[in-house]
Amino acid sequence: MAIVFPFFFGFIAAAVGITPPGLINMTAAKVSLKDGRNEAISFAIGATIIVFFQTFLALLFANFIDSRPDIINKLQEFGLFIFIALTIYFFWKAKRPKSAKSETKTRSKTNRFFLGMLLSVLNLFPIPYYVFISITLSSYGYFFFDKGFILSFVSGVVIGSFLVFYLYILFFKKRESKSSFLMNNGNYIIGTITGLVSLFTLFKLITVYLG
Repeated sequence: MAIVFPFFFGFIAAAVGITPPGLINMTAAKVSLKDGRNEAISFAIGATIIVFFQTFLALLFANFIDSRPDIINKLQEFGLFIFIALTIYFFWKAKRPKSAKSETKTRSKTNRFFLGMLLSVLNLFPIPYYVFISITLSSYGYFFFDKGFILSFVSGVVIGSFLVFYLYILFFKKRESKSSFLMNNGNYIIGTITGLVSLFTLFKLITVYLG
């Protein structure tokens, strides 16, 4: 019964961390609108696989990272660089003249799968996020860094993450006729999100260095 609790905590942590509009879930919604539900599910599976490894890595090194806050700062610095680059890319892509419908429907399911993996790899924030969650739970006696607890927590995160991605896919697909705004402005929306994440990360880093 004790193993159920880390699964539940992992599921809730994933739902809380991913439900707000972000790069991956908004991209999943955009893929759903442009290429269909199956392509979006393929994208979500690719993203979720990386979430599994990120969460597992975060838990394995939680104690070490907690004792070395400079590592978290380095991760955030690297993440800041990546998200600034993504912001520039998506705004540049949004301003490019839209050509007539061409390769959108010919892109393979494999490409969407690896796109999900790529964007998830670039999103480094789950690592410090799940380090913080696991250490906080451990401090209250709700989590222990042994194999059973780790696997249970990771399973909860993976299922919770995929479920949130799938709900985004369903939500926008069901409103496809009313979702032209997202299709026409998807790159602007994602670019704005990555820009806000960049500003938030920059603010946190400045606070750390000045503090």
